[in-house]
Amino acid sequence: MNGSPIPSARTLTLYRNGSVYSAGDPFATAMLVDGDTIAWVGSEQAATSIQDSKMDVVDLHGALVAPGFVDSHVHTTELGMSLVTLDLSGCASLDELLDKVRNHAAGTTGLILGSNWDESRWPERRAPTAAELDAASGNRAVYLSRSDVHCAAVSGTLAAELRLQEYDGWDNGFVVRAAHDAARTVARNADPDQRGVFQLAALKHAASRGVVAVAEMAAPHIAPPEDLRRLLGLDGPLSDEALPQILPYWGQLVETEAQVAGLVDFFEGRLLGLAGDLNIDGSFGARTAALREPYADRPDSTGSMYLTPEQAGRHLELMTKAGLQGGFHVIGDAGMDTALAGLRLAAEAVGEPAVRAAHHRLEHAELTDDAAIAELLRFGVSVSLQPGFDAAWGHPGGLYEQRLGDRRQNMNRMASLLSAGVPVALGSDTPVLPLDPWSGVRAAVSHSNPKERVSARAAFIGHTRAGWRAAGETNFMRGQLAAGAPASFALWEVQELMVQTPDANVSAWSTDPRAGTPLLPALDNGDEPRCLQTVHNGRELYRAPDLA
Repeated sequence: MNGSPIPSARTLTLYRNGSVYSAGDPFATAMLVDGDTIAWVGSEQAATSIQDSKMDVVDLHGALVAPGFVDSHVHTTELGMSLVTLDLSGCASLDELLDKVRNHAAGTTGLILGSNWDESRWPERRAPTAAELDAASGNRAVYLSRSDVHCAAVSGTLAAELRLQEYDGWDNGFVVRAAHDAARTVARNADPDQRGVFQLAALKHAASRGVVAVAEMAAPHIAPPEDLRRLLGLDGPLSDEALPQILPYWGQLVETEAQVAGLVDFFEGRLLGLAGDLNIDGSFGARTAALREPYADRPDSTGSMYLTPEQAGRHLELMTKAGLQGGFHVIGDAGMDTALAGLRLAAEAVGEPAVRAAHHRLEHAELTDDAAIAELLRFGVSVSLQPGFDAAWGHPGGLYEQRLGDRRQNMNRMASLLSAGVPVALGSDTPVLPLDPWSGVRAAVSHSNPKERVSARAAFIGHTRAGWRAAGETNFMRGQLAAGAPASFALWEVQELMVQTPDANVSAWSTDPRAGTPLLPALDNGDEPRCLQTVHNGRELYRAPDLA
């Protein structure tokens, strides 16, 4: 595509000679954009007939034009922070982590921040101790967030400074629950300008991955409310720099209408809901996800429950009355029991039709049985799922099997949720996982449990159109490429286009032109799609360096 004109604001732009992902015209090769709206999608022959001198013409040279991605669970500031601090995701052992800390300490001063370590992949199968981090850092303050961000490893120096030994959840440098909240608050105590730098870096990174919107899951235990207010000041049609749209949630429990009104006013009416990372329970990595039966690798524990059914029910009741989305972070099956009990209590208070109309949402819902799925459908709840969790931890011998044994087969049940009719939107929970939507699509297609695999098309819809629906978007054209839809899309350099389903026979049939199935990049050949351009509402968010 080098040398092709790039569209400017409020112009007619004709993209042609590529592939346009459009359910209305599965074999389209061209698309006309009029300012912030898609005016037409069709064939090369038709493109030739409508092209005129008033149009900017972009020769796609075979590139794919597809709806822009929505990441339905993001921590923007923490993502930006992870991009500029010590990345521990590649550590294959405890010794390798300690070496990275030691080398980093040699060239820096002050607090050492790191993230994304995962001891379930190490031969030692344990977190570093406070003493080991003291030795590696030269007695510096160290905070290393585990990949699930619900726990961390800290040095003895930081622990002494914050008196973490006095908090619930302290375990020789490994911190969960209250101890982790105390450590994370201080470790994340960057000044507002620095937080703005982190946010800008994260949003630019998202745009470079073809993402046009992110559902921000802010919460008081993650960052102060001013952090979300600052983030909301970065997006919008009048902002100086075009960035992905923020779909804002604030995870704070409310018990009175006055509390709801206060939060709505503080965030200037922009909140979509008090939902997201309002934690009912914790995580499997920290063994704080609430389970009906004990952990396989810790038979004396069933995890932690942070809310009661009554608290959850009152919260959802108030959200329903306020016309906002309510919801929770819920991981374990006992945690799901609490969420469902809360929905039943809310329905008793305001009526089941009102609860359904509110379109509440749950984040993660990792361990969900058939009865729970039926109740989610009954109450009109959307689920924000992270298929990358299965890719990271669902394999034999992985974290799920270590923590749950045979119960791992019932994790992240995307196919079961979709087949029952429960709306499912996909996200990354970044920085827990890298912000990479195509890897999420791949993970959904190749789930470790064959019964829970879905087609690439279903996963792609979950990462585009369904993300808008889960956030309460009222324009049902958004997330599609068709005449009249908002001009929100990405261009992708791809090696091969195909149909990918869990059934190879269906895949083969669907490539027949008579099937009328739009094609997506092949995700099983090692050739990753490369983003060339990202556009949202007609504004360019990203352009690849080699794209003229």
